[in-house]
Amino acid sequence: MLQKGALCTMFPKLFEPGHIGDMVIKNRIFRAPTTTSCSTREGWPTDRMIHHYRAVARGGSGLIIVENSYIDDIAAKQSPTQLCMSNTFGKGGLAILVSLIQACGAKVAIQLGHAGAQKSFGSLKSPSGIPIVVPWDENPPPSPVPEELKVKEIEEIIEAFGNATLRAKQIGFDMVEILGCHGYLVSQFLSPLTNRRNDKYGGDLTGRSRFLLEIIENQRKKVGPSYPLSIRLSCTDYIEGGVTIEETIKVAKALEGAGVSVLHISGGVHVTMQQEVAPMYIPPGNHIWAIEQIKKAVHIPIIASGAITSPELAEKILEEGKTDFISLCRPLLADPYFPMKAKEGRPEDIAPCIRCGDGCIARGFRSGTTCCSVNVRVCKEEELKITPAANFKKVAVVGAGPGGMEAARVAALRGHKVTIFEKRKLGGALIEASVPEFKADIRRLIAYLSTQIKKLGVKIINSEATNLTIKEGEFDAVILATGAIPWAPDVPGINKSSVLHALDVLRGAKTGDNNVVVGGGMIGRDVGLFLAEQGKKVTITTRGDSLLRGMNISERFGYIQRFSKQNIEVRAGLTLGEVTDRGVVMFDKEGAKVEIQGETIILASGLKPDRKLFDELAQINNLEVYAIGDCVDPRMIYDAIHEGFEVAFELI
Repeated sequence: MLQKGALCTMFPKLFEPGHIGDMVIKNRIFRAPTTTSCSTREGWPTDRMIHHYRAVARGGSGLIIVENSYIDDIAAKQSPTQLCMSNTFGKGGLAILVSLIQACGAKVAIQLGHAGAQKSFGSLKSPSGIPIVVPWDENPPPSPVPEELKVKEIEEIIEAFGNATLRAKQIGFDMVEILGCHGYLVSQFLSPLTNRRNDKYGGDLTGRSRFLLEIIENQRKKVGPSYPLSIRLSCTDYIEGGVTIEETIKVAKALEGAGVSVLHISGGVHVTMQQEVAPMYIPPGNHIWAIEQIKKAVHIPIIASGAITSPELAEKILEEGKTDFISLCRPLLADPYFPMKAKEGRPEDIAPCIRCGDGCIARGFRSGTTCCSVNVRVCKEEELKITPAANFKKVAVVGAGPGGMEAARVAALRGHKVTIFEKRKLGGALIEASVPEFKADIRRLIAYLSTQIKKLGVKIINSEATNLTIKEGEFDAVILATGAIPWAPDVPGINKSSVLHALDVLRGAKTGDNNVVVGGGMIGRDVGLFLAEQGKKVTITTRGDSLLRGMNISERFGYIQRFSKQNIEVRAGLTLGEVTDRGVVMFDKEGAKVEIQGETIILASGLKPDRKLFDELAQINNLEVYAIGDCVDPRMIYDAIHEGFEVAFELI
């Protein structure tokens, strides 16, 4: 292992100093402006927010772009706990935030934004009064109609951006970035889909760009020619009729001429969320094809963002000259120490973003609190600081899936003597889940957790734990992470040789050319797509009305994008009645018989908790017994890891 602060030879480009104007940045890794939802209702930074950003700064990022903050009190605010830059009331907290980040050796910027029509509360304003579809649900309610901005209001917003920029400079921020992407107000002005104005702020690209260019002009008047200014743009909206890469290149050139210091390139809008926040179904680095074109067209630096999840990929993009800086959003939620670990030559210790979208998107939006499937401590860095236990215990962890390995990792970090029992190999259900190439991100999670428990000296026993082995081991506590087992409906023909469970398919069992997948949940969807991408015909049946239930917005759109290219038929509202020599007999909601032909019938109809050992161990006196993950109830990676962390964290 390299000593802290030593020269990194694994990723030399990533750790070269860089320049934005006169500002020198210690490396090429930036923290993207990622919402934490940790502001007060008044928009002031909380202690929790400050602790989070300090953790990111300590982790080694060269520049931290503090999250989107609203620039006026009229209609700019996007969410109830958004950071405020419309006045000076929160100035003291922001100054503390800035000084703590800078004390760690990082530069700090703040992003300024206006939501326009892309919000669900309060006053809505937009270029042309066109509602924005924000499809968080499969059947979203009608979007409210925003009020079209008058020219005087546009001028006031331009002034507000300039005032907020000056305020940021006075507070001590090293740079200001304008939110010009992802369908918010600036993006609404740039897009012909949402800007139908016939005055000087609409029409052709020159008119649609005027609002943004006048913001830059106002900023420059207030902060001078040398203060670093960034614009975050979508390379393309990835939607027919939206902003194209050709238009973005023209806008980029105009921004360079207007005095912008750096361009931060993302992509997509909320209706193309699979590009804005790429899930596993979308290849990593999904905007690089466009970022490369923009870089060739301008002379100012470029910041690349979009599913760049490993230092290896970041280094490759820099080495190939496709960008000047790398912006990380979700990877720094998963592990704020990503830069430090990469610099020290230990990328295997980086907790990986698996692009599941379950914590940062689905649960984050529902709860109003930013969270992460693989990092329980995100935005709770102080509350969940891992410290030595008061009493060191001998702990058995049964099952080496995500929950079991996380429990073993945290318990070992706290000083407990940990033994993990796994009858197969490290990874548990993640082994099957990661087989399809579109779920390859999960392989990195297996590798990370496996590496951590080995480095921490956790004893690994490759055999099944029993009541007897636990008794003989004289353990003080047992954490059961035994997972779940396949469930099959009791119908005629269920034991035919043509019937396989979905997990068998992922383990390599051979299937025919025509397959019927019974069950449209996560396993059924993925197995169906996995077989279809091998060129096989697939019919997926589901008792529900949709194949997409339970998927977050990014995951759903990503799956549809991939699914639409394959030979897959979906039959909804059907229940299995019988397996025949020709396929299956099913019944619809009215009880009518439906026959579907298929050579192989693949059961993905559910899992049931494996609680046998838990029930046995619960009878032993003076033994602490805990159950986590799928052996409690089959759920997601998020649930297993969080429960594993929490149980180990509370062991005393």
